[in-house]
Amino acid sequence: MINQLVVVLVDSILGSGKDTARNNRAYHCPFCNHPKPKLEICMDTNSEGENPWNCWVCGKKGKKLINLFKSLKADSSKLAELRSLINDSKTSTHQIVVETISLPKEFTPLHPTPEGIIAKHALNYLKTRNITEEDIIKYNIGYCEYGEYSNMVIIPSYDENRTLNYFSARSFDKNSSRKYKNPQVSRNIIPFGFYINWNSPLILCEGVFDMLAIKRNAIPLLGKNISKELMKKIVTSSIQKIYIALDKDAIKEALDFCENLLNQGKKVYLVELQDKDPGEMGFVNFTNLIHQTPKLTFSKLFEKKLQLIWLKKM
Repeated sequence: MINQLVVVLVDSILGSGKDTARNNRAYHCPFCNHPKPKLEICMDTNSEGENPWNCWVCGKKGKKLINLFKSLKADSSKLAELRSLINDSKTSTHQIVVETISLPKEFTPLHPTPEGIIAKHALNYLKTRNITEEDIIKYNIGYCEYGEYSNMVIIPSYDENRTLNYFSARSFDKNSSRKYKNPQVSRNIIPFGFYINWNSPLILCEGVFDMLAIKRNAIPLLGKNISKELMKKIVTSSIQKIYIALDKDAIKEALDFCENLLNQGKKVYLVELQDKDPGEMGFVNFTNLIHQTPKLTFSKLFEKKLQLIWLKKM
């Protein structure tokens, strides 16, 4: 079976390819530079971790993509990502262990409103973050008064089958030394997938409170990287418009995501945040910024990458 993440990675090295017969994909050969796409790669990784490739013009060929990447002097991060993806492809789907997660046993929903001073503190904190009662009901937001997550609001994440796959915990205690505490489980998930319409424009942001502020069809990355499962879902979905709204300090990662998605034929919009993230901006201001964001082109992407290089040299 074709691993779409491998396709995305190869496209980022060789440029956008086109599908041919027998799960092959054709690219312009970087060795002979023939004007037509004559380098064919089998995108169906076999049990030995091989993706045979061959140029029909110059005869350059091999069995493994890692050797092709090394020949093209791909950077170390691309090589590491490829090794990870190929190893994943070698693992039978029947051997995948499903990781289970549950909410803290002390979890109490904030709707209907519980009695007690701690619940009031939790609700007051959410109010300062512009979280409405409708948000609390929709996302089943709760809190913990005791235990490992005491004095924290809990925001559960559910997959498309309404199964819990993660939760975020944020302290509402001003004197707490730790603002966030998250469960020790894999983040290779599609966070809050239950709420996503995969036929409508998608917004990718960093944190859960950013998602809550954006309100419409947003997925938090739970950091600065797109998980493999999320990237696979985006690539294989019918979504055409994707907005990347990461914080200013994640511009390099944002540009890499934009390039990968452009190579997949998606319409990409780089939302340039300044000193405030979506959670700080609020729904109205962020929505206005979205409407003002132009579609990204390859030439504009290249220009922004050059600007980033110059800024690093300064």
